[in-house]
Amino acid sequence: MKKSLLGFALLFASVSAFAQTWSLDKAHAKLGFEVTHLMVSNVEGSFKTFDVKVTASKDEFSDAVVELTADANSIYTDNDKRDAHLRSADFFETEKYPTLTFKSTSFSKISDKKYALAGNLTMHGVTKPVTLEATLNGTTVHPYSKKTIAGFKVTGVIKRSDFNVGKGTPPAVVSDEVTLNANLELIKD
Repeated sequence: MKKSLLGFALLFASVSAFAQTWSLDKAHAKLGFEVTHLMVSNVEGSFKTFDVKVTASKDEFSDAVVELTADANSIYTDNDKRDAHLRSADFFETEKYPTLTFKSTSFSKISDKKYALAGNLTMHGVTKPVTLEATLNGTTVHPYSKKTIAGFKVTGVIKRSDFNVGKGTPPAVVSDEVTLNANLELIKD
């Protein structure tokens, strides 16, 4: 029995030892979204304060674990009045729910550079599974820092009603479907 436990511990330790952690280069990243307003125009916004950590043992990221946190108070749509309304109880209720989180449950390779990124999104106190599309733009060595970097574009569509965000606002005013757009540059630690 002791040999089995020791063997398992060594196997786990060797797998963990090969895992690489990637941190967000905040100067080269954006977490954005888009909704349709009054069924005729698109309005874009972003979260100015967010962080992403990726852990992967494979160079092609097929076993990656992605963790994201965003400060709901940092919502920005280039309109102070609208931003204050989005932070209110009518939408994100940021005093009560200040953080949005995502933690992946799988990162499955679909094709050469495309992945299905599945995980649990928590927003406005509600956690739901979502699947997003991730595209690996590439990896390279940064010419100045000499560190390995990777670039991803992550997109997907969620329904705000699934998370009770803006439940008093009809979809004819602000679309229920929200398009997510993230551009991430990651640095291998």
